[in-house]
Amino acid sequence: MNNNSQAIRVGLFFLLGLALSWITFQSLSGETAFKKHGYHLIAPFANLKGLKTGDEVMMAGVKIGVVEDTRLGRSRVEAVLTISPTVQIPNDAVAAVETSSLLGSQHLAVSFGTTSIFLKAGDEMKTRNTVDMNEVIAQLGALGSKLEGVADTIGKALGGGEGGGNTLLGKIDKLVTDNGPKLTETVSNLQDLTARLKNGEGTLGKLINDPKLHDELLVSVTEIRSAAADARTFMADAKGITADIRSGKGALGVLLYDPATAANVSVTMNNFRTITDKIARGEGTLGKLLNDDAMYRDIQGVVRKADSALDGLNDSGPIQAVGVAAKALF
Repeated sequence: MNNNSQAIRVGLFFLLGLALSWITFQSLSGETAFKKHGYHLIAPFANLKGLKTGDEVMMAGVKIGVVEDTRLGRSRVEAVLTISPTVQIPNDAVAAVETSSLLGSQHLAVSFGTTSIFLKAGDEMKTRNTVDMNEVIAQLGALGSKLEGVADTIGKALGGGEGGGNTLLGKIDKLVTDNGPKLTETVSNLQDLTARLKNGEGTLGKLINDPKLHDELLVSVTEIRSAAADARTFMADAKGITADIRSGKGALGVLLYDPATAANVSVTMNNFRTITDKIARGEGTLGKLLNDDAMYRDIQGVVRKADSALDGLNDSGPIQAVGVAAKALF
């Protein structure tokens, strides 16, 4: 009886040890001793960044599930999530891998979402890639190396290392040394110039210190602006007139751009030239009158006879006057 009782106790302790070992294993591996039922969702990522099976799925700091499994997909990795059956996740919620503590543990954070359409079992949810601290640290290290190289280059350029005469500071020192007297003279000239300006000497000094000259200059500038405005108005009017002429408006526009008018003017000018040529050659009555001295003398004689006839008319009666006039003329 004692042996049976001892064997039972040993067996119970053995079973209890197995149970404790199983519970410890499940806890260390991130799983619970008693799995809860729920529905599965798929969260695709380019990089899980340390997320592993058993990590928690959190929404606003509240655990809503666990990472059931991680697997490789096509050009991506997928986290299979087991979500509590009492939790509904909107279809626009976004999941991201975040760090839980400074020790490097990860969890999957899910946003609330805004729609009233919820994900169902087997659906794929939206994800967002987060910054990997390891990558940030590596980039900071590379940046530090580049900054060290830049600082070294600047130090050498400003006079560090051997051959200081060929550096920037060395060249500046040599330039100042070689041109020191010229720089001193230039500074002295500038001082003298500013003193003259302050004392009102020269045109610029008077302009700065004489209010009357300043006012006259402002009046001149105003007049120049007014003249410029008038010139712009004149140019605008001239452009308008030119545009009217080009469009054939007005006498000048018709004359220049109307083919029929231009042809008529050309014919008129040709006719006038023909007439003047005939007159110059003594052709026609006007030509003979201008060029034939005999006709000029005959006309003078007729005019004198007409004057004599008119004088005789004053002293005679009507019938006698007609006879006198006829006799005088013929």
